[in-house]
Amino acid sequence: MPRRFAWASLPDDRLLKLRLKDFKVTVEGTWLKRCLQDLYGELEARGLRIKPHAWISNEWFSPDDTPGIAIPFYLAHPRLMRLERKMVIDVEGGTVPECMRILRHEAGHVVQVAYQLQRRRRWQELFGRSSTRYPSHYRPNPASRRHVYHLPLWYAQSHPDEDFAETFAVWLTPRSNWRKRYARWPALKKLQYVDELMAEIAKQKPVVTRRFKVEPLSRLTQTLAEHYKKKQAHYAINHPKTYDRDLRRIFSGDARHRQSPTAAAFLRRNRAKIMQIVSKWTGEYQLTLDAIFDDMVNRCRRLRLRAVGSERRLRMEFIVLLTAKTVDSLYGPSRRQWLAL
Repeated sequence: MPRRFAWASLPDDRLLKLRLKDFKVTVEGTWLKRCLQDLYGELEARGLRIKPHAWISNEWFSPDDTPGIAIPFYLAHPRLMRLERKMVIDVEGGTVPECMRILRHEAGHVVQVAYQLQRRRRWQELFGRSSTRYPSHYRPNPASRRHVYHLPLWYAQSHPDEDFAETFAVWLTPRSNWRKRYARWPALKKLQYVDELMAEIAKQKPVVTRRFKVEPLSRLTQTLAEHYKKKQAHYAINHPKTYDRDLRRIFSGDARHRQSPTAAAFLRRNRAKIMQIVSKWTGEYQLTLDAIFDDMVNRCRRLRLRAVGSERRLRMEFIVLLTAKTVDSLYGPSRRQWLAL
């Protein structure tokens, strides 16, 4: 039976005043435990007997000194997931498929740490040096075939360790059909290496076995309000403000159409469908898309634009515009720092 918490019935304003350590949520007794069991099953099916230990913290991460996985607190309770969605639009890992994708990625870090794979010459030849400093931001090449694509934002391109973790995750995923999917890609060499390497280390004992928890929730004194203020600032983006000319090409500012629906109302009504499509093709964070979308809606309101003509045409033209502005934000010099998993 799920554990009951007094804070679960609090309104948002009171909930935000609590410290992270006050929530006392754990992996045990939640759907996260089932996801971990599934991960263990996938590892065992591949001949790997390692079972990463997991604990609740403030975000997803895997330390470089213990073979374990930290899971964000909001996933441990429905009330916290609802607040997460309200505060940052998206709930990273909030569904079983998405949670499993992240767990497989983090398991790659765990295997690397446990067996110190980054010390191997061939590992370094294929992925690079693990000692490479993590960048504050990175600009991926979406057309690159030297890296697999598993998590959004071409995350494998951010650092050698992430490249390995993403490659491992693709290799581990059941029915990923990686040999066919990455045929004739340079990334296939990395997948083949992982396949051979895992068969080799399955017979060996891990080098790092000491288990401890890094930044467990019980030690985090930051309030939930402080946590979200920092997180929202981290995801914030100085997105382009020059939308007016493009918006006027799609919507009408002619006084003759003043009886037509406003462009702002049209966009709000079609928001979910538009965001879903653009997010799928750009891999952008929902919070970033939300900020750009809101800016465009506000400009439509100030310019008093109207939605004239076929709704389908207007929707598709706006999707193209939002996608273009999102890609511009992806490569623009003011690109925000990206969150490391």
